[in-house]
Amino acid sequence: QVQLVESGGGLVQAGGSLTLSCVASGDNFNIITMAWYRQGPGESRDFVAASTNGRETRYADSVKGRFTLSRDNAKRTAYLQMNGLKHEDTGVYYCNVESSWPTAADYWGQGTQVTVSS
Repeated sequence: QVQLVESGGGLVQAGGSLTLSCVASGDNFNIITMAWYRQGPGESRDFVAASTNGRETRYADSVKGRFTLSRDNAKRTAYLQMNGLKHEDTGVYYCNVESSWPTAADYWGQGTQVTVSS
């Protein structure tokens, strides 16, 4: 059973910073991609950033230059450093892991709330 646990969310003033963490645990699975998505109030779940093995990290246009995704593969952990936060960054941030072994699978965390006060 693969589990993803996010942490690091909270309330921050506009212009501030937060760092989110996502730890993947479980036995016998690999990780191809670790990614972050977010869902604002009344909105769909949108792509934020993704790191795929052997590829350049990708970002949504709305966060480029402000957010940085990094990984510690030994710890199966992904981080999302968020700087220059804006009110529109408010939402629940979800970690996503794409795996290809033993089967192709997509895993999601429970989400962590980020609230940016304007």
